[in-house]
This record gives sequence, C-alpha cells and structure tokens, in this order.
Amino acid sequence: MLIVIRNSASNEERARLLALLDQIIVSERPIATIRIGEREVIALESSLLDAQACTTIRHADAVERLLPIQTAYKLVSRAFKATQSTIVAGDALGGQPVVIGGAHPVIIAGPCAVESREQLLTTVRAAKAAGAQLLRGGAFTPRASPYQFQRLGFEGLHLLAEAREEAGLPVVAEVMEPELVEAVSHYADVLEIGSGNMHNVPLLRTVGQNSYLRPVLLTRGLAATIDEWLLAAEFIVAAGNPNVILCERGIRSFDPETRNLLDLSCVPLLHARTHLPVLVDPSHATRRRELVPALSRAALAAGAQGLLLAVHPDPNRAVFDGHLSITPAQLHWIARDSRLITAVLQEPETVLQTLERMEDEQLRTGHRVYDGSARLESDR
Repeated sequence: MLIVIRNSASNEERARLLALLDQIIVSERPIATIRIGEREVIALESSLLDAQACTTIRHADAVERLLPIQTAYKLVSRAFKATQSTIVAGDALGGQPVVIGGAHPVIIAGPCAVESREQLLTTVRAAKAAGAQLLRGGAFTPRASPYQFQRLGFEGLHLLAEAREEAGLPVVAEVMEPELVEAVSHYADVLEIGSGNMHNVPLLRTVGQNSYLRPVLLTRGLAATIDEWLLAAEFIVAAGNPNVILCERGIRSFDPETRNLLDLSCVPLLHARTHLPVLVDPSHATRRRELVPALSRAALAAGAQGLLLAVHPDPNRAVFDGHLSITPAQLHWIARDSRLITAVLQEPETVLQTLERMEDEQLRTGHRVYDGSARLESDR
C-alpha cells in the first residue's frame, strides 16, 4: 500500500497523518515519508491495514490517494508510476548531461579496468569518437582470484575524473563497500552496483542515501529472479534515491560456452513491471568478443534503453578481460546499428520510405546501395 501525500499538505497535516499511522499500525519501525521526485509517499505492507483503517487514512487531510499495490516492490512498480522514468547523468561534475531512459538508447563504454593513464585516455578518445555517451572504467571492481590484478583504487578514480574533463563524458564507476560510497560519488557521475553486490542491503541503502544523489546502475545478480532484482532497486529508492537504472548481464546456466545466459526476455518484462530504465551488458554476459555486436543489436531490438560495453584499444594486450572487450571499430558499428534500430522501431514508415528510395536507386543504377556483409569482418 502506498499513501500519496498532497503536495499542498501543511507540516501540521503531515504530522497528524504520521500520528494517526502510529496509532493504527503497531510496528517497531517508525513511519517515515519518502520523497520520489516532487511526490511524498509512505509505503506500507497491505497486510498491516484492514478496510476500516484504509478508510480512516483515506480521509486524512494530508492524503491525496491510496494505491493498493500487490507486488512486494512498490515505488519502482508501474502501478506507482505509469510513465517511463528518465534519469540525467553528468550534470553535476562537468560532463555533458546524458538522458538515460529517453527516446534514444545510450552507450556506456570503456575498459573493464583502469590500467594506466595512457590506456584510459586512449580508450575514452576512441570511445567518444565511435559514439559512446558515457565512460565506464573499473577502479575497485573485485576479482575472482586474490592473485589477479586488483585495480588501481583511488588512483583509478582520479584518472577517470581526468578522462571526464578531457572528453566531457560522464563517468560510471563501481562501488563495493558502504564506506566508499561518498568518496566514489565525489568522482563518479553514476554509481555501479555489481552483480555480486545486488543482495548487499547495507550497500543498497547507502547508495540510496548518498548525499550527492548520484544515479545508481544496479546490475542483476547471476542467480537473481526478476522480483529479487526489483526488490533490490526498491531498497535504493525507499532509502531516498529515485535515480536507479537496471542492467541485465545474464544469469548462471549449465552451458560453459558462455559465461552466463543473457536473458533478453527480461527487457520487455521489466518494461511492463517497472518505470526504471533498462540497459543490457552483452560483454560480461558472454565473455566472448565475437558475440557482442549481434547481442547488442538483439538487446536494442528487445527494447533495451542502452548498452554497457567493455572496450579496449588493443584487447589482446589488456591486463585481463581482453577476450570480452571489443575494439573501437566494433563500437562504431554498434553505435551505428543503435541509431538504425531506433529509427526502425520509432519511425518505421520513414525507414520504409528510405528503403524504397534505395531499391529504386539500385534498379536504376544496377549498384547495391548497402551490403551488410561488408560489416562482418568488423564484428569478429
């Protein structure tokens, strides 16, 4: 149950509502309002309220309406907000502001790990030229083995801030511990919660309460259900930060050919259940560079509002994860395909007219106007 408070409600009316709820509901947790954009709401379990209590609350002066939401997640559900949420990244730290969740898909690209200043700046220049709108780079990302390269830490964050200053691209950086949230927020435009931390409730609450209100990119856990994923997002929003972006990167399966099974069916399903933007990371889902371009196209066709891509100027010489990193040339083609797929989905009649003109030109001249096979080599 969501109790939506009138925007014009006075402080006295709000206080009377909270006092009324304290009388009706016996709970150790204090009743508190949550601000979502310009709205104030109170989220409660429906089982705590009977019909008489609902009637009493509905007639309180501060209440605009009651929303009986049946799902465990409430604030991120379509029942609470029917329209698509858009999130602006990069308007606070000097990067070019980017809208995530809007009409045009976004591309977040960069190296899995910040290895050096030269490597990062070379990558970000190439990624921007190829069409990326945001920069990603691992500074604190965990490794599976204690003997592998463990990233550069705060030195990596400093380099990411330098790259933002040079290229003007907002920065996405992973945060692993609640104690580091404020520090990483000082450098990053978007905080990434990795798949291994999707169930880390203290971390979810801390990014929800971060003083900068940085947007949070919440990656699906490798064995998480849709409901568990959305409940993790609910922890962040309920803590006070409505700027959450979901990122699908595959779930654990039995087949060792790819790292995970990229669940693209979740994209339209999420759009039906939540108003939060949905991105897809085909790089880390498969760990196979040659699959990334095709799965990027599939993700966009399924309705993904952006891609998270691992890019390296020379993947074969990367410190690690080179086998899943695409080249800047491949990123260029993916960005081009993104624009084409968006046009097909949003303006099909215009695209059909363009194709008809191309066919007429082909018949008139005898030349092929476009040959998709020319791109196959760059996809490898």
